[in-house]
Amino acid sequence: MSGHGYNSGRLNLPFVGICTFGKYPYVEDWDAIDADVAVLGAPFDGGTQWRAGARMGPRAIREASTLFSFGHAGAYDHEDDVTYLEPSRVSIVDIGDADIIHTDTLQSHANIEAGVRKILAAGALPVVLGGDHSINIPCIAAFDNQDPIHVIQIDAHLDFVDERHGVRFGHGNPMRRAAEKAHVTGLSQIGIRNVSSTAREGYDAARAMGSDIQSVRQVRAMGVAAMAARVPAGERYYLTVDIDAFDPSIAPGTGTPSHGGFLYYEVLELIEALARRGDIVGIDLVEVAPDYDPTGGTAILAAQVLLNTIGRVLHHRTGPV
Repeated sequence: MSGHGYNSGRLNLPFVGICTFGKYPYVEDWDAIDADVAVLGAPFDGGTQWRAGARMGPRAIREASTLFSFGHAGAYDHEDDVTYLEPSRVSIVDIGDADIIHTDTLQSHANIEAGVRKILAAGALPVVLGGDHSINIPCIAAFDNQDPIHVIQIDAHLDFVDERHGVRFGHGNPMRRAAEKAHVTGLSQIGIRNVSSTAREGYDAARAMGSDIQSVRQVRAMGVAAMAARVPAGERYYLTVDIDAFDPSIAPGTGTPSHGGFLYYEVLELIEALARRGDIVGIDLVEVAPDYDPTGGTAILAAQVLLNTIGRVLHHRTGPV
């Protein structure tokens, strides 16, 4: 064990120290990002239509992520016989939060977009912590000078509303805004179920604009491998995960919970399959509203999903250990 540093230096238990994501180094200067992955907080929830609180999501996810701060030796998964997130092989930094201007959606979104652009300019994988799902809009916009992307959404809701009462940049709009982008080649919308915030014409429009929509029950009926096979192979994927894709029995801390959701391993196995099938080049995880979950379990789920996703993305990029 001494080779991994457990017997020298600080023990650095989860409850000790400053809560950066995964206890990875903090980089304040966005022009000095030098890492494989850069984590950006986007604590904006001005796009919500029901219960606010996702502005506290990045802070809660960071704190929860300290439980999984594998700084000494990476994270060994005995099922895969792989050590993910080995410090000698991958580098991750936390660049803090985009500045949020209260009541000003466009400027807040612009600040988020600027952060993602800085990450992309540094050649790193952007991982953005929401915030409500509207923060996906600036994230996708930041890819306009990159090669095309296919957007994979794991969510309870379609989020394909065009405009309501002049609102075009709320958390019901992001997938519609994504589909309109020239650099987005298509969408896979997975987990969509039951009563949605999007009317039937939104579903018709989504399919007409190149979207494949599958519910939780449909995914379970076909299996994870078949679902992954529906996603165009060998493309660059942008992955957006709404925590309400998970069943509220394991993720109650969100503004718009929807029963009948995914369980943890269903989503992890899907992401694993996608990491093998194409290149995941951007990630956001949104809608964690910690005040609705006094156990903290929703934020722990979010941190666990993100760290496992990052580990698998980097592992399949660099090849087996």
